[in-house]
Amino acid sequence: MPLPPLPSVAEIHQRLQKIFPEGSPNRANCTWEIAAKTVFVMLYVGAVDGSDNWLRPDQVTRMTDAQANETDDDKRKAWAKESTKSSKGEIPGRWYAVNTRESIRDDTIRAGFIANGVVVEREGLATTSPAPRYALTGDFAALFDPKLKGQALDHAIADWQAEHLTAGALARITMVRKGAVAGGEHVLVKFPSGETRRMAPGPSSVISKAVIEVFAPRFLKTPAVVFLSESRNKVVSRDDELASSIGLHIEAQKNLPDIVLADLGPKHPLLVFIEVVATDGPVSKERKKALNDLAKEAGFPPEHVVFTTAFLDRSDSAFKKVVDSLAWGSFVWFASEPENLIQLHDGVSQTVAQLAELPVHGKTEGL
Repeated sequence: MPLPPLPSVAEIHQRLQKIFPEGSPNRANCTWEIAAKTVFVMLYVGAVDGSDNWLRPDQVTRMTDAQANETDDDKRKAWAKESTKSSKGEIPGRWYAVNTRESIRDDTIRAGFIANGVVVEREGLATTSPAPRYALTGDFAALFDPKLKGQALDHAIADWQAEHLTAGALARITMVRKGAVAGGEHVLVKFPSGETRRMAPGPSSVISKAVIEVFAPRFLKTPAVVFLSESRNKVVSRDDELASSIGLHIEAQKNLPDIVLADLGPKHPLLVFIEVVATDGPVSKERKKALNDLAKEAGFPPEHVVFTTAFLDRSDSAFKKVVDSLAWGSFVWFASEPENLIQLHDGVSQTVAQLAELPVHGKTEGL
């Protein structure tokens, strides 16, 4: 059986950037140079699902530039066999040190490629077996065919993404693109009133836009934006008249969250404090207390105040970084899965019961 076509490491690296665009889960693990070299060696030895050829992580460390230039099938097969043999001698020009194999296995193959479904593991091998065990999926390997270029390559990548990336991941990628997180463009946010505001480009603005345009109309009956800020505490919008009408005194100070929404539908308005987290700054226990005090001064009892932390996606490192500090009695919302809410129930049944009875739009249950 012939080995698969072999592109250069540079070409593989470039294609990985397209296959896993900004916003993809575990993107760094799938797009750094070591990932490109791992794919190269897998293609070099023909480790593609269905071929019965498999890769061992230390084979990536043993590859050299001189060997990579030997592209004849017979020489590739000979190296594939030789590179799995035990060897204590030094390999001149090897790509990586011997102990790098653990990083290749754990960070690139498992956390990156297997997590995204582009690498399969050989069945029937004991955990401690030294036998090669990893292979690329066939449709993923096909994306690296050197003959696939230009629009044909772009279409192939788009088709693969649509079929293999999860709905949540696709939503996240789309949001990041539309939010203009790179470059000099602004993020245009449309308020429930129909007014628009511009925010500086960046992941926090992307999440804020989703909160106001998606979260608010989905979970609130008559939503209104009371306050909106962006990174560096810059105030984007503040509605002093609305705030005054519900008894809330707005001051651009540290105890204000990123977004303050109000639901004017219920007889007693609902106050919704939202922290937007792209890196840190969730609704922690301390933050919740400070915001509760602010609401209390405005005459809002606890059962009419909601605390929410908004993230881009639950696979995002920002969520994993702060999840253990999120306050009980608050909610968590992900922009990539807008129909769902996580409730950190604190056992206060009255508050939960009252919030659960609030009217909601869509198929989800209310705050």
